[in-house]
Amino acid sequence: MKRVSALLRGQLRGHVQGVGLRPRLRDRAVALSLAGFVRNERGGLRVEVEGIDSRVDAFFEGLGEEIAVREQRTVEPKGENGFRIHPSEGGPAPHMALPPDFAPCAACMSEVRGAGRRAHYPFTSCTGCGPRWSIATASPWDRERTTMAAFTPCAACKAEYDDVGDRRCHAQTLACPACGPVAWLEVGGERLHDSNAVLRSMDLLVAGKIVAIKGLGGYQLLCDATNDAAVRDLRRRKGREARPFAVLFADEEALFACALPDTDELRAVTSPAAPIVLLRGRQDSTLAPSVAPSSPLVGAMLPASPLHEIVARGVKVPLVCTSGNLAEEPLAIDDADARDRLGAMCDGILGHDRPIARALDDSVVRITRRGPTMLRRARGWAPRTLARHEAGPTVLALGAHMKATVALSLEDEIWVSAHVGDLGTARALDRLAETAREMLSFAGVRPDIVACDLHPDLPGTRLAEELARELGAKVAPIGHHEAHVAAIVAEHGLEGPVLGFAWDGMGHGTDGTIWGGETLLLEGARALRVARLRSFRLVGGDAAAREPRRALLGILREMERPLDAAARWFDEGELEIVTLAHDRRLNAPVTTSMGRLFDAVAALAGLRGVSRFEAEAAMELEQAAHGEAACAGIPMPLVGSDVAVIDWAPLIDALLDERARGATAGKLSMMLVASLADAAASVAAHMGIRDCALGGGCFQNTHLLEAVADALEARGHRVWTARELPPGDGGISVGQAVLAARRY
Repeated sequence: MKRVSALLRGQLRGHVQGVGLRPRLRDRAVALSLAGFVRNERGGLRVEVEGIDSRVDAFFEGLGEEIAVREQRTVEPKGENGFRIHPSEGGPAPHMALPPDFAPCAACMSEVRGAGRRAHYPFTSCTGCGPRWSIATASPWDRERTTMAAFTPCAACKAEYDDVGDRRCHAQTLACPACGPVAWLEVGGERLHDSNAVLRSMDLLVAGKIVAIKGLGGYQLLCDATNDAAVRDLRRRKGREARPFAVLFADEEALFACALPDTDELRAVTSPAAPIVLLRGRQDSTLAPSVAPSSPLVGAMLPASPLHEIVARGVKVPLVCTSGNLAEEPLAIDDADARDRLGAMCDGILGHDRPIARALDDSVVRITRRGPTMLRRARGWAPRTLARHEAGPTVLALGAHMKATVALSLEDEIWVSAHVGDLGTARALDRLAETAREMLSFAGVRPDIVACDLHPDLPGTRLAEELARELGAKVAPIGHHEAHVAAIVAEHGLEGPVLGFAWDGMGHGTDGTIWGGETLLLEGARALRVARLRSFRLVGGDAAAREPRRALLGILREMERPLDAAARWFDEGELEIVTLAHDRRLNAPVTTSMGRLFDAVAALAGLRGVSRFEAEAAMELEQAAHGEAACAGIPMPLVGSDVAVIDWAPLIDALLDERARGATAGKLSMMLVASLADAAASVAAHMGIRDCALGGGCFQNTHLLEAVADALEARGHRVWTARELPPGDGGISVGQAVLAARRY
């Protein structure tokens, strides 16, 4: 007879708290005639089993790949009878054991649609689904450490909780209409409750009104996605001129009526994470033109909660489902805040009395030929961790200025927060600070280092300095593009030298200029710039990020070519002023930005001179290439030795010639992609490095991602891309954490 004590932890693909594992371990121990106990404790589950040696071994061997045994030791037998679930031990968690929030499972949805005691109940869940991270207030995962603590289970729910044969055994979120949260609707000074609230909200939506709904991780704004007047009204009230809206479908049948998902896309949209998935839209779709005025794609999602499902199914039309905030502000999660900030944007507020502990936007995913690409990592993924493959100090990293996230590197894992957003407002910066402090509190640690962007004047940099003083930590400024590459290295646990292509919009370079088309050799703490895009000037600086015409003018001026292709986008007086500013170098910084090169080609192709939202021109250029035949690239010479320069001038000349001959924007887009893929392969061959990482927002372009990866692999290189993290700025915090630990 032997007794083994072990601490179990979930890996990237699984978790050990909040998923009903304790009852399943009890069942397993009983089936093997083992005695002992299991309990939640800091960072995982402590389990002790005692019995015949072979059965104890069988107990641990059958746990599966998703559950890791963090520590295991043999202890003295205690001669116990039976196996019990012990009360949890509280305290900070050195390891993130909590799972993310999951959409309702099939069994729970069957109850909601049925005639039992949970019929039409919006807060139905079990051990396999429902809110987790959005309601957790401390670790380990037990009801008293969630925002469900105020709801005492009724006798019927308590019986399910105690029944080892019930799927709600030890489900911390179980509830029913008799004991759980209650929905309410505020409209026109009136407050309705329960089913009356939900039914009235449906009436408002059918009538073309806008309703704010309290989702799992914050408030969202809903309207009829087939009613163009309603969608345009929402755009006006929210201050979102043209960026595509996500669309909520009640079920797969409704989704297929508006979109054309393939097998992998359907698997993603129906997964427990229930992300927004970008799908090709149907030409006969009933969606209003204003849902996505500049894109043929549909940001499709299925219900993330029973409340969403009840409303969507009752309204019987697809619904716009967008974040509850003004453009660029963080998500509203508090009821009073929602009334204050969303009152003027909606005609009714559908809320409930279960508080939200932290904001969680909807995750956004796109499926490529190489697999899924995470565009926004939030609900359904946060707070999943990454394995930390190298020992080092504890680092708190605050991410980039755009699409900010927070990372916290601990002993052998890196916690990654949900998407926080752009830091252009005081509210957003406050949300970033709250997220950072909350992660430290959950872990019960003080960081040795606070990492941030290299740019000295960003709000995130100033916050890092403030936190470092407060916590007695060092400040570690990390280059934006170095962090892009390091994030991919961290995600895949790469060793040795890695050649990283960091292609994005704009970021502060280590030489003080604006980077964006960089190739970096990353080895250990060192990141060496070995290649870059040929530079050009951006008249107006940040204004050029919103005006592709300025990037095109800068490129043509750099080449000393006629400005005809750019002139079409300017009034005569404007063109003279901008050209003069360029030539006199007045607020016309030098950049190597790949994103601005894409913008310039979009303007050259006749697509757009001024963007209404970030990356609109580049998105249109990508979409124009859909269905276009592959074409040969235009050779772009590598100039120089220490830092090779990719000279885009021959490509621009070829694009101008093709445009003059009437080539479509799609063909020009494919020529650009093919040329860049060849250039990347030339740089990799020049460097002779096997492992290549593709990071930066430009690799959200599926044509570019696939073409560059194919070109590199065809020449024998091993290509690594972002999977668990976004390729854009949402992964920057992880790269900062890795490099800060190596350098400081």
